[in-house]
Amino acid sequence: MNVLLFSNGKVAGNTSLLEFGIDWVAEAIERTGAKKLLFIPFAMIRGEYDDRLAQLNSVVAPFGASVTGIHQAQDPVEAIKAADGFIVSGGNTWVLNKMLHDQGLIGPLRNAILKQDKLYIGWSAGTNIACPTIRTTNDMPIVSAAILPSLNLVPFQINPHYIEANISGHMGETRDERIEEFLIQNPHEIVVGIPEGTMLKVEGGKLTYHTATGAPLKLFQYQQEAKYFNAQDDIQAFME
Repeated sequence: MNVLLFSNGKVAGNTSLLEFGIDWVAEAIERTGAKKLLFIPFAMIRGEYDDRLAQLNSVVAPFGASVTGIHQAQDPVEAIKAADGFIVSGGNTWVLNKMLHDQGLIGPLRNAILKQDKLYIGWSAGTNIACPTIRTTNDMPIVSAAILPSLNLVPFQINPHYIEANISGHMGETRDERIEEFLIQNPHEIVVGIPEGTMLKVEGGKLTYHTATGAPLKLFQYQQEAKYFNAQDDIQAFME
C-alpha cells in the first residue's frame, strides 16, 4: 500500500497545493511510478472542479506526472482501473463519501489501492475517507442519507486539522472534548489528531508520521491520557 494522508492542502504562506509537503509527494510519485493520476474532487463545495484540476497538474508536472478528473470520465470505474494513482481533495467529507458510494466507487478504489498498490494522496476530507468510517470528520453533514463507512485503508480514525485550543468565551466543545465523546461511544477505537502541515504515510505496511512544522500528532484512547508522537517516533502500533 502506498498512501499519503495530509491534514490539509496548504499552510500559511503557501501559494500552491501541497507546497509544504511537495517533497513527500515527489518521492511517492518517483517511488511508485505513478505518472497518470486521477483527481477525485467530489468533496469540493466552494470552487470549480476544473480549476482545482489545473492547479494539481501544475503541482505534479515537474515530476513527469499528469492529472485527469474523474468528473470528466464517461466511465468512472474504468478511469480508476486506468489510473496509476489518485488525488482526493479536501472539502466536505459527507458529500465526498456519499458520492463515492452512490457511484459504486468504494470497491474499485479499495481494489486499486490495497490489491494493486496504486498511490493514494488525500488531504482533509480525502484523509477522512481513508479511515474505517468518516465519524471523526470536522465537517457538517450537509447531505441527507449520510453514509458512515468508507475506504478503510487504515484501521484507525483520523481527525485532520487537529487543533489543541480552548477559545476564551467560547462555550461549545473543544476538539478534545468532541473526540472524548466519540471514544465514550466507541471505546475500542483510537483517534489520531494530525495538525496542519503534517502527513501520515503508509508504505507497504509501515506507518510513519511527517511534519513540516515540527508539530506532533496526538493519539486519543478511551479513558487514557492523550499521547504525543513526533516524526521520529514509532507509531506502527496504530496499524494493529
